[in-house]
Amino acid sequence: MKVLVTGFDPFGGDKVNPAYEAVKKMPSEIAGAEIIKLEVPTVFGKSGQVVKEAIQEHQPEIVICVGQAGGRSAISFERVAINLAEARIADNEGNQPFDTPLEADGPAAYFTSLPIKAMTKNVQEHGLPAYISYTAGTFVCNDIMYRLLHLIETEFPTIRGGFIHVPFSPDQVIDRPVGTPAMSLDDIASSLTYAVEAAVNNKEDISGNAGTTH
Repeated sequence: MKVLVTGFDPFGGDKVNPAYEAVKKMPSEIAGAEIIKLEVPTVFGKSGQVVKEAIQEHQPEIVICVGQAGGRSAISFERVAINLAEARIADNEGNQPFDTPLEADGPAAYFTSLPIKAMTKNVQEHGLPAYISYTAGTFVCNDIMYRLLHLIETEFPTIRGGFIHVPFSPDQVIDRPVGTPAMSLDDIASSLTYAVEAAVNNKEDISGNAGTTH
């Protein structure tokens, strides 16, 4: 089995992005599955194209995209991606869409096909915080999740996929308001590892709401 795990490059003025920094720290094999690690650009549309090309090259059974959610205190498993781009800040190529559908003919939303309840439980049982989130936002994180699930729906039906948000790393909050949550890269990487372990070991989707919604 192959698992493709992606993480974004730095954006919004930060010098690092804990998403890909943590992905790089993950083992190359988890629960017998080969882990393919890929950095993707924080750019609307382009990140999804990079994922598509990686799927065509590596033929993974599972694809997990990882992104930063500053302000969250634990990793969070996204349940749903919506067909909307609405950027508070510009992406890394200066794009700042507003009230724009990601796929003109796509459904209003897609639900993850990952077993996120099992993944959350496995992280928690190893002593690390994790929870299920019901909003991936409207920036590039939601964009890549929606486009991934659209690819699965239309071109790669045997793949299971979804998205995980991670907190700031400690070095990112030095100049941010006191009390801004952070998690060490080692703990983020461990959380992601336990999440992948559960995804590999749970062959059937048990997210509760796989597929599309109109």
